[in-house]
Amino acid sequence: MSSSAQSWHESNSFHHRQFDAPSLAAARDGTVSVCLPARNEERTIGAILERLVPLRELGLIDQVAVVDASTDQTAAIAGSLGAEVYDQERLIPEFGGALGKGDAMWRALSILRGDYICFLDADSERFDAHFVTGLLGPLLSRPGVAFVKGFYRRPFRIGDLTLPDEGGRVTELMARPLLRTFYPELGAVEQPLAGELAARRELLVQLPFVTGYGVDVALLIDAYRTAGLDALAQVDLDERQNDHQSLRELGSMASAVLDAVSSRLIREGRLRAPLPQVVERPPLRTLRVAA
Repeated sequence: MSSSAQSWHESNSFHHRQFDAPSLAAARDGTVSVCLPARNEERTIGAILERLVPLRELGLIDQVAVVDASTDQTAAIAGSLGAEVYDQERLIPEFGGALGKGDAMWRALSILRGDYICFLDADSERFDAHFVTGLLGPLLSRPGVAFVKGFYRRPFRIGDLTLPDEGGRVTELMARPLLRTFYPELGAVEQPLAGELAARRELLVQLPFVTGYGVDVALLIDAYRTAGLDALAQVDLDERQNDHQSLRELGSMASAVLDAVSSRLIREGRLRAPLPQVVERPPLRTLRVAA
């Protein structure tokens, strides 16, 4: 690990227990939106939203939005619990059909009103409100922080057997080695592929969004390049459990991560190769200027 990465890890890593909802609600200086991109998550979406409603009643968050691409009851459940529900295909439709998670996140910026925006995965089991308070904590308490990633233990579940720390295989076998090699300053980021992140809206609208699974690592690199290492932080959220993908599916995910990082290296002039097959959306700010 580089010395700058180690120094950053010591100064910009937090634990969710350092932050509580009442204190953050009293201290915040802007509005907060929470967004869950969702595809067929009827099994988990209800329990997640039930933990978010008290935060809205407390005054910590102002908007809860589900950007949906489901064929099950996800949208109905979310709407019944008071979330704003949007069909991702109807957001910025001039760009055609939505192409994956990253595209859903990018399109969501068009309806998210908060000065601070928190993205959460919609498939988390045993979700608790500390995911939100932890992610928002550094943003609301550290003026220089603009982009926060969550990290956690990833139990690996096979039938009735659970291995405590064996999840996150694409993270450990692809994402972190790539960052340590090509972006050593980011070598101390524990979960570069975490879907749990919070950021200042003014930063997010400056960034392009890879449309698929590579969006999380691409956003991390682009936030670092745009705002600098000191503007990044990470928060220990303890543990996250979700369903695991097959080895074949993991291979596709690893390829998406490799393509996303390669596209940044090519853009920076550090890699000479045919452009990888990465589709990305432009910074939202450029559309507004054009309009």
